Amino acid sequence: MEKILIVDDERSMRDVLSIMLKRAGYEVTVAADGEEAIAQLDKEIFDLVITDLKMPKKGGLEVLKAVKKASPETVVLMITAFASTESAVEAMKSGAYDYLTKPFQVDEVQLIIRNALEKRRLSAENILLKREMASQASLSQIIGKSEPMQKVFDVIKKVADTKSNVLICGESGTGKELVARAIHYNSSRSRMSFVTVNCSALPEPLLESELFGHVKGSFTGAVSNKAGLFEVADGGSIFLDEIGETTPATQVKLLRVIQEREFRRVGGTRDVKVDIRIIAASNRDLEKAVAEGAFREDLYYRLDVIPIHLPPLRMRTGDIPVLVEHFLEKFSSANGKVVPTLAPEAMRLLLEHEWKGNVRELENLVERVVAFAAGPAITEEDIGSWLHRTVAPPSALGHPADLPPDGLDLEEMINTIEKDLLLKALERAKWVKKKAARLLHLNTRSFRYRLEKYAIKGGRD
Repeated sequence: MEKILIVDDERSMRDVLSIMLKRAGYEVTVAADGEEAIAQLDKEIFDLVITDLKMPKKGGLEVLKAVKKASPETVVLMITAFASTESAVEAMKSGAYDYLTKPFQVDEVQLIIRNALEKRRLSAENILLKREMASQASLSQIIGKSEPMQKVFDVIKKVADTKSNVLICGESGTGKELVARAIHYNSSRSRMSFVTVNCSALPEPLLESELFGHVKGSFTGAVSNKAGLFEVADGGSIFLDEIGETTPATQVKLLRVIQEREFRRVGGTRDVKVDIRIIAASNRDLEKAVAEGAFREDLYYRLDVIPIHLPPLRMRTGDIPVLVEHFLEKFSSANGKVVPTLAPEAMRLLLEHEWKGNVRELENLVERVVAFAAGPAITEEDIGSWLHRTVAPPSALGHPADLPPDGLDLEEMINTIEKDLLLKALERAKWVKKKAARLLHLNTRSFRYRLEKYAIKGGRD
């Protein structure tokens, strides 16, 4: 049961709030002034303190400072009959969660209290997560308490200090580089270099020069000898991001490095030996690419010694509140702002969004919202104005916007689109058929007919 301390010199106000909160299931303690409240803080840790601003002896700001000293995680809500912008600003700067003026609506107070306690719970969960991972170095940078992410954490801890190659797969924005860093910094190589290479960012000749280095005069512009990134990473780890975008010629050279732990600079005649841990990543299905002849099978199996699959954010929506709290604190601190609260309706929008850009998209959204936030609370409108909810253009739905020169099988194309949208609706509705049907504006009978048509099984009513 959550504990709340009410501090007010007006007995009627203490009684009203006390009755209301006890009925709501909270454990309530009252204090008639600041001194009494501070004495209570020495005896007990409260989840929430509701204090009047103007009181005899010691006022609300002194209570606020005492709370933050005694229990920094405790959330403080200020109330006063004396509306004062200066007082509000001072209270917020000192760490108050929110500020209300008397008289106020009971429903309004109940909503703010629920939001305040939710913030307290999220903060406590975040602190526990950070403490659990404090000894795991950069694992603290990966936020997630869901079962899929706990499995990822377990794999990282088990394999970090081995010499085996790792292949991290997952959609763009799921945090593949964070996982790679966690593996490196939790290994015995952590004191040596961690080098990252985006294999899709450079054309083949430049990528080869970056990876292996070159000797003077080996090509136009090679005015001096240059060490490659494999040399820079010697003794440490190298992270080959988007390795699925490399050309067959580059893949052959990468295979030699992995097998022999040696390579030759561009234009060079001497082999260079290195001791490195290779961590690769791709947002492509490399197994499928191998089957299609787009990626070397021998290289794939050399890299895929320890596979780690990062789930998309839509498959771990339970992590969204924790991630949002983390990003709110991060960007509020960076902008010198008080960490804002998030209305339940705003959180609902975030939980229902598809997040095609995964954690990176969520982080960018929170950064924008914090930058434009005008007050201490983020509303549904604040979130909704930045979420892109437009219908995807035809090409994004998997079919061409224009008719190809050779024509197309219209019925097959329509069936493909229909099946794809049925599966996406089920995924977004967490496989609850009635909810999925509503997303597609279909009645239940029509929706079931389409599921049977495409032999889509599973889900619940």
